[in-house]
Order: sequence, then C-alpha cells, then structure tokens
Amino acid sequence: MQDKNETGGGRTLVATKQAPAAIGPYAQANRIGDFLFTSGQIPLDPATGELVGTEIKAQTKQALGNLKAILEAGGSGLGSVLKTTVFLADIADFAAMNEVYAEYFSGEALPSRSAVQVGALPKGALVEIEAIAYLG
Repeated sequence: MQDKNETGGGRTLVATKQAPAAIGPYAQANRIGDFLFTSGQIPLDPATGELVGTEIKAQTKQALGNLKAILEAGGSGLGSVLKTTVFLADIADFAAMNEVYAEYFSGEALPSRSAVQVGALPKGALVEIEAIAYLG
C-alpha cells in the first residue's frame, strides 16, 4: 500500500509499507516532474525493521527489493532507473554484490552506477543503494 503526500511546488513525497520506514528525518523518495529520487536503502526487513542476512548477497537482495518497492510506489520501476549509487562497507564485496545486482538490472537499459566503499553504514549494514529514475 502506498502513501503519497503532495508537498507543494509539484513535489510529492513517496512512502510505502512494502519497504522499511525512514529511520530519520527523510523521505523514502521524492517525486518531482518526471523524476523520482530515492533515499539509500539498506537491507532492512520492512515488517520488523531488522537487518536481513549477514553476508553481502542476502543484504544486496534485500536492499534492491526495498528499492524496487519504493520505485513502484512512486510510479516507476527498475527498468526506468537512470542512476544508482552503491555504498559498500567493504569494497572486497563488490563482485558478490555485482552478481546479485545483475539479477535486477540487465539488458540494454542499464543505469549508470557508482560504487564506493564507506567507513560505515547504518545499523552495521554491508550495503546501501539509492537510485534516480525517469518517469516520462
């Protein structure tokens, strides 16, 4: 079930119970014009708010599932993603993350992507993924 709130100026906050609620003062996504900007998604179970899995493949799958739910709540989908940013707690996990990522993004309409190692992620997550999608 989705919940969209018009904020004025053509911007709509997007939220869905199919992805974890924001754990701070931010929105799951903002839709403005023909674009949807998601917040970074870590591998939290939407029902419990708990971290899913202890290894990178399981965590990447959950993070991408959360991202997909938010994109769909905003009227988009994985096929409309233009750009992703992947934050990794350990860059050595890149290849394993990439295997799972390729299950969600494939074909000719691949998004641009950056992947970087960070010092730490919320709740001790191994991965966080954000996206920008085109709605037009």
